[in-house]
Amino acid sequence: MSWNYYGGAPLGRIKRLLGTTGILLTMGSHLYTQTPPQSSDRPWHSLEERQIVADGRRIHGPAIHIDSDKVYMLAELIDLAEAHNPETRVAWEAACAQAAALGIARSELFPSLAAVALAGVDRQEAPLGSRFYRQTIPSFQLILDLNYTIFDFGARRGRINAESARLLAANFGFNDVHRQLIYVVSQAYYRLLNAAGQEEAAGASLVNAQTVQQAAEARLHNGLATLPDVLEARSATAQAQYDLQAVLGAKEIARGDLVTALGAPAATAIRVQPLTEVPTPDSVADTVEEAINRALEQRPDLQAGVAEIRLAQSEHRQARAAFYPNLRVTAAPSAQSIYLLQQTFPWGHSADLTGEVRLSLNWTVFDGGARRSRLAQTEAHIRGAEAQVSAARDQIEDQVWISYTNLQTAFRQRQAAAELVSAATQSYSAALESYNYGVRNLLDVTNAQKVLAQARSTEILARTQVLTTIADLAFRTGDAIQLNARRVHQ
Repeated sequence: MSWNYYGGAPLGRIKRLLGTTGILLTMGSHLYTQTPPQSSDRPWHSLEERQIVADGRRIHGPAIHIDSDKVYMLAELIDLAEAHNPETRVAWEAACAQAAALGIARSELFPSLAAVALAGVDRQEAPLGSRFYRQTIPSFQLILDLNYTIFDFGARRGRINAESARLLAANFGFNDVHRQLIYVVSQAYYRLLNAAGQEEAAGASLVNAQTVQQAAEARLHNGLATLPDVLEARSATAQAQYDLQAVLGAKEIARGDLVTALGAPAATAIRVQPLTEVPTPDSVADTVEEAINRALEQRPDLQAGVAEIRLAQSEHRQARAAFYPNLRVTAAPSAQSIYLLQQTFPWGHSADLTGEVRLSLNWTVFDGGARRSRLAQTEAHIRGAEAQVSAARDQIEDQVWISYTNLQTAFRQRQAAAELVSAATQSYSAALESYNYGVRNLLDVTNAQKVLAQARSTEILARTQVLTTIADLAFRTGDAIQLNARRVHQ
């Protein structure tokens, strides 16, 4: 038998040691990636980061198809958002989970039954006198364990009511997610309409500025204008071009906001109704008092607050039930079959039905004031929840009042903006005509052109502001999620 030594140790042992060390080093390097970086001078990246990125790419919501050739109306956009925006799925899954929690609480009203089957073989040497006799005992046993709470002075009912209140709050939260999503889509839609209208207005202003520039250059060519006049006209044209590019950027941002709210990628192309085809109401039918009363009846966030009061009351009922005893019954029937083989003796067998029935009465006599403190805590929760509802009512009334006032203001501003555009158009036309006849100077024309451009932008903003404030009022009153939502007069 030969031995290979390396440094005084057997070579085989060294190989095994090196293999074990390699495994430990590999495990150590893997664990090291989970530790914080050695210093704060650079970002921390690990192998698990790549896996997390790959896992995130595999998570996708429901596919959404947006036809780039179709012109979408607001109602169609809202339907798409409610079906594909992930926020609605989050709220829906939360409500489903809470419904399952209510089912768990209701299960306490029924008895619980467990079945256990046992089988085994026991072998031992039993002493008798100066000898030992081998005993083999195969056995089989089936046990049923039945537990049921006969009464607990409302503790179970309190837990069920608490979970029911939580389910109501989850459902109202789900409705509120839809209310907020409708509001977000509406606001993004009207921002896109405003940006598209501003693009049209900026394009018209650019045409006017170019017209003035051409007139100034023509007069300079004929010796009727000065170079500063032409430079001023060119500056106005450049400013109009700059304003147009800013509007185009705002339009792309508004389109990205809209498709993101729908649950689609931000780069998705979409077409919507132009502002000229969207009906703009002239007044609102309800008074502010009617709008406030409707909001107090419909707002899901307020309803969720009332559900919190129910939850606090249910917890109070549970705390009060802890002062009283609870009675439970337990039944455990057992069917068993036992065989016995003892050395020098034939097989023996026994089969029987055994078990027990037990009533247990549990009553906490003294707990150092824990139950009393818990009862006081739940009472405070009830009063706090009621105060929260009162504060929410006041806030909702103020929100509806502000929104209603803004809507009335928007109606008046739209009328004034229309008159402003009419007056600015006439002023610009008269100034340009007078300039061509040599009666007015170029500064008057450029000023009139700037006023007209601002008037057009204001008129577009006023029209979309009416639509935006109508959507805001529907959001504040909760009309947006009602099947029979109130309509404004057109």
